[in-house]
Amino acid sequence: MFLKIKCTFVCFCVAFTMAFSQTKAPDNWFNLDSKENNVNGVSTEKTYSELLKGKKGQTVVVAVIDNGLDFNHEDLKDIAWTNPKEIAGNGKDDDGNGFIDDIHGWNFLGGSDGKNVVHETLEMTRLFALLKPKYDNIDSTKVAPADKKEYEQYKKWKKEIEQNLQESQEELAQLESIKTIIIGGLDAVAEKLGDKPVTKANVEAINAGSNPNLNAGKNIILKRLSTTNEPVTVQGVKEFWLEQIQPDIEHYESKVNYQYNVNYDSRKTIIKDNYANSYEHNYGNNMVNLPDAMHGTHVAGIIGASRSNDIGIKGVADNVRIMSVRVVPDGDERDKDVANGIIYAVDNGAQVINMSFGKGQSWDKTAVDKAVKYAAAHDVLIVHAAGNDSKDNDDKGNSNFPTARFEKSGWFCKKKASNWIEVGALSWKKGEDAVAPFSNYGHQNVDVFSPGVDIYSTVPDGKYKSLSGTSMASPVTAGVAALIRSYFPTLTAEQVKSCIENSAVKQNYNVKKPGTDALVPFSSLSKTGGIVNAYEAVKLAGTIQGKKKIKAVAPRA
Repeated sequence: MFLKIKCTFVCFCVAFTMAFSQTKAPDNWFNLDSKENNVNGVSTEKTYSELLKGKKGQTVVVAVIDNGLDFNHEDLKDIAWTNPKEIAGNGKDDDGNGFIDDIHGWNFLGGSDGKNVVHETLEMTRLFALLKPKYDNIDSTKVAPADKKEYEQYKKWKKEIEQNLQESQEELAQLESIKTIIIGGLDAVAEKLGDKPVTKANVEAINAGSNPNLNAGKNIILKRLSTTNEPVTVQGVKEFWLEQIQPDIEHYESKVNYQYNVNYDSRKTIIKDNYANSYEHNYGNNMVNLPDAMHGTHVAGIIGASRSNDIGIKGVADNVRIMSVRVVPDGDERDKDVANGIIYAVDNGAQVINMSFGKGQSWDKTAVDKAVKYAAAHDVLIVHAAGNDSKDNDDKGNSNFPTARFEKSGWFCKKKASNWIEVGALSWKKGEDAVAPFSNYGHQNVDVFSPGVDIYSTVPDGKYKSLSGTSMASPVTAGVAALIRSYFPTLTAEQVKSCIENSAVKQNYNVKKPGTDALVPFSSLSKTGGIVNAYEAVKLAGTIQGKKKIKAVAPRA
């Protein structure tokens, strides 16, 4: 979300004016080189021009487990994974994998009737709803000793949900009020201006008197005029400001109507699966390109947008096919869908999986852990975003599920996934502002940092946009992983992970700890203390003797 508004309309205008005056990130900065370009890029362009020039790589399938993506985009249409054994549109499961017409991937958030989940509750809301019948209106003195811990958790969730719901309702009401002011104020100015052009002089000459609408309208237009040298119209100004505020309105509408709504259940009304069975997998539909697919489309572009069409942007990897697996709604994804998404990607040939999502609670981590182990057995690398809460992922209270640490592990079993890379986000800026202020971190549970601020990439309808988040840092790293797997195909997933982590460029200076102004060593924020670098990773990969590919494991029935 761009801006949380807890003030008057003046605050709203000032905040946006400040936003437009901030320093702009250099174009394509995530692919640039630290020394040559003075940004925290991963040296993609240098890698291709110096180390890989004239060389040919193999095609690598990268699964983007996300909210879908627009394969009609000019920069993505040539890199779409297409199921070679499936005949499009015949309504049959031609390849016998359990999914009908899965041409470019699968949507685990869809119903067989073509309906699709867009909004969803938070995992906390779902877990609270399960306990509500048991503890609602109970006498606390009659809670059984064995249930005390569960009851305390229930109370904590109840308080948090009620508080967040109230705050979201208040924010939404204030935003709607601001929207009314924008429309009413600008309509009043338009009436006064008549046919006169919208100039600073003409707007300032309007005598608003004590008319609050007219005063507000004047201020709104003058704020806009201060941020652009282009000619404007009243209607254009109205559209501009409404466009800025609409994402926040939709954000809080989602919180009020879905995320904190204990009565909303998308599974019963849309998907109609047996949600209690985490190992049921033949549900959903093949609709991976939906109107809400901005996030997944942006992620896909970072990984592999065409590097040869001389339009738009250039992704990190030059020889990939992107498979779309839709499991992420507007709200918290469900563990059952995540597990099935991983397994689908593995069974259909993905060699790298990008997962730019996370949540604070987990419903069935065991099911997800099994899927991660399944991916490891098939030599598939998973790259995951560390989260955007400015929190320490080493703190047990700040988990960003799914995680690499297995919930159940015996004395002689692995405690963490060996095919997993956890990624924090960087700004293009050097020095103390290098780490994104929103990024999660962790000396044990975050492996590397990668570009994640103002990343310009593909979005639906043939457009491009800059977005920020560890959601962007993860696909930069996934792109580097795909690049290595393309040019060094004998390397295993664990070897690729090792190349990326061991070649990460160490940063020996202090940075602002995310969420604070306190300075801490960069090395304290991740396991490697370094920044992902394609150039160094490719050099290291060239020195490693590839192991024989892991023997294929039979797909799950």
